[in-house]
Amino acid sequence: MQGAAFITPMAPWARIGDLNETQYAPTANAEASLFKDVFKNTIDQVKKAQADVEHKQYLLATGQLDDAHTLPIAEAKAGLALDVLITLRNKTLESYGELIKINV
Repeated sequence: MQGAAFITPMAPWARIGDLNETQYAPTANAEASLFKDVFKNTIDQVKKAQADVEHKQYLLATGQLDDAHTLPIAEAKAGLALDVLITLRNKTLESYGELIKINV
């Protein structure tokens, strides 16, 4: 579950009588900060996975890697991390395109 480190756990719901509108009304800055954090964490995961692949490739080339199956596993993890980043980017661009189409 290390690849999903950027997912935040759900918080329990408050009772209806305890709701405070200011408490649950996120500001635009908080939403932008949340998106920025998710995007930054995803990029960091891709960088980490790629660095791990490069390190394992070096170890394999120099004969220091004991189990050769760890390299394909690391490559698959790096590929999945990159796919998540590309999907996030595509959804962001799609959402931006939809926002541009809105008439004010």
